[in-house]
Amino acid sequence: MLRISTLLMILLLFGCGSVDISQYQNNKPSLSLPVFFNGPLTAHGILKNRSGEVIRYFNVTMTGSWDEQGIGTLDEDFIFDDGEKQKRIWTFAPDGKGSYLASAGDVKEAVPVKTSGNAFFMEYVLNILYKGKPLEVSIDDKMYLVSDKVIINESIMTKFGIDVGYITLTIIKAGNDTGS
Repeated sequence: MLRISTLLMILLLFGCGSVDISQYQNNKPSLSLPVFFNGPLTAHGILKNRSGEVIRYFNVTMTGSWDEQGIGTLDEDFIFDDGEKQKRIWTFAPDGKGSYLASAGDVKEAVPVKTSGNAFFMEYVLNILYKGKPLEVSIDDKMYLVSDKVIINESIMTKFGIDVGYITLTIIKAGNDTGS
C-alpha cells in the first residue's frame, strides 16, 4: 500500500513539466537574437539560494556583435557585490535549421538555443567555483523580451536534479536603437 506522502511525491513529479516554448510564438515584441544582442547592453541581477534568500547581487556590462556568417558573440563582464569579477563570452553559431548553438568557455558543451515569439530558452551545464572548488551545475535559462529594450531572465540552477539556486536578471539594450 502506497503511503500518502509517496503518492503526493509521485503526483508532484509528474506535475513538474517543462514549459513548451512554442506557447510564446505569437507574443510580441518578437525576439531576434542578432537585433537585441547587438551593441552595448547592461544587466542587473540577484542570486538566491534554494531557500529563496538573496545571497548575491551583480551587474554586467555586455557587448554583442554578429559577423557576415551570422555568428554572434556576446562578451559579458560581471561585477558582484563582494567585488568578484567574472568574464563569459558566449558564441551563437547558426545550426543550419534557422536557430543557433550556444557555447562559452565555462559551459560544458554547445547547446541548442530555442526561440519563439518573445521567448529565448537554453539549458546548459556551467562550471563554477564553489568554496574554491570546481562544480558543475545545470542551468535552465528562460528569457522573455518585454519591450524592444528589455529582457527578463529567470534561471534555475540544479545539481543532481535538485534546485540549488535561482537567478533573476534584467538585460537592458543601451543606446537610441529600439531594436526594431
